[in-house]
Amino acid sequence: MRTERETRSKFIMVKCNDCENEQVIFDHASTSAKCNVCGRTLVVPKGGKAEIRSRVIKVFE
Repeated sequence: MRTERETRSKFIMVKCNDCENEQVIFDHASTSAKCNVCGRTLVVPKGGKAEIRSRVIKVFE
């Protein structure tokens, strides 16, 4: 019998604190991600789940 594994990592939509730009990022990012408009750092890698430095708007399942 084969069982399906549920992934713990997700894509999330965040809103930049400076310019209000919305952007989709990975919550287990291995590199830092910056805002496409103003360049502010949105996520910083921490070895597992990344540190999110902006507001989370939506989590994609």
